[in-house]
Amino acid sequence: MSDYKIIRKIHMDCDICDKVHEVEEREGVNTLLINGEKIEYTERYFYCYNGKENENKFVTGKMCDDNLMNARNAYRAKKGLLSSDEIVSIRESYALSQVDLSRLLGWGEATISRYESKAIQDETHDIMLRLIKDNPLKALEFLRKNEDKFSDAKKKIIKENIIERIDLYGKEYLSRQSLLGEYVNFEEPSDSNGNTTLNIDKLEAAISYIAKRDPNLYKVKLMKMLWYADALSYKKYDHSITGLVYRHNNMGSLPIGHYCIMNLEKINTVEEESERYDSMIHIYPLEDMDYGVLGKEDKKILDVVIKKFVDYRAKEIVEYMHKEKAYKNTKSGDIIPFSLAKELSI
Repeated sequence: MSDYKIIRKIHMDCDICDKVHEVEEREGVNTLLINGEKIEYTERYFYCYNGKENENKFVTGKMCDDNLMNARNAYRAKKGLLSSDEIVSIRESYALSQVDLSRLLGWGEATISRYESKAIQDETHDIMLRLIKDNPLKALEFLRKNEDKFSDAKKKIIKENIIERIDLYGKEYLSRQSLLGEYVNFEEPSDSNGNTTLNIDKLEAAISYIAKRDPNLYKVKLMKMLWYADALSYKKYDHSITGLVYRHNNMGSLPIGHYCIMNLEKINTVEEESERYDSMIHIYPLEDMDYGVLGKEDKKILDVVIKKFVDYRAKEIVEYMHKEKAYKNTKSGDIIPFSLAKELSI
């Protein structure tokens, strides 16, 4: 390993030359064979200049454990499995001990302890963990199924914790499930979704990002701006930002599940009366929104769209979109293919 960075220099008892002197604590990329696959991961170690070539590195017991954990998590990331920290987060979200979570899922008592420290979960166990991560109702089902593994007092406490989480995250979960249900036919990248599967986290962040810069953002205008953002991203990078699928509507593009979008927990909306006494949905930014899910390319695309349309009224952006080839070459109710976005006017 030739590429590294020096973290610090420290005087210590050196395991290489058995002397007390200054050594470097370094960080770099190493490789390890896990389940027959070569995995790159970040490791830390101490370096002694007095050692022989290829015999000048040593680690403490904690360093060794941390390095192995990094390697296992790099393998998990490659295989699309939850990291050890994510498993800890799931357990803590229900205020469960390692033994309690193992029992809840019907596993051996030491299983979660191993997954959080040294073992890599199999795909089946990973799926079960994801079920309760995203759906506290599933956790309640597991509790009912494995209730014989708990005392009455413990079962009551766990049930209360699960119900508290259902109350806390229930609206967001149900809204997300409703929107995901609208997209069951678009679970693979395609021309319909801009080579991107639906990403609700990015969708919520993109909407708040637009609303933060456009104080007069209403639903009709928002739906067109989302289409322009996704279409421009596809034009430049061959993939959309959100994974939304849009249909041809008499008022321009309208994403499938647009009513569900407005009900998402992280979409900050207020119903206001217009001059005609109709109800209009005004979208505001969310104060604590995490914009980190948006990449630099995403933000650049959104900035272009915002700059272009920030001063447009809903009617004006609708009329502007009516001139797009993507709109002219489709009929009412048709899905607007992203391939037509290659000739986008912005």
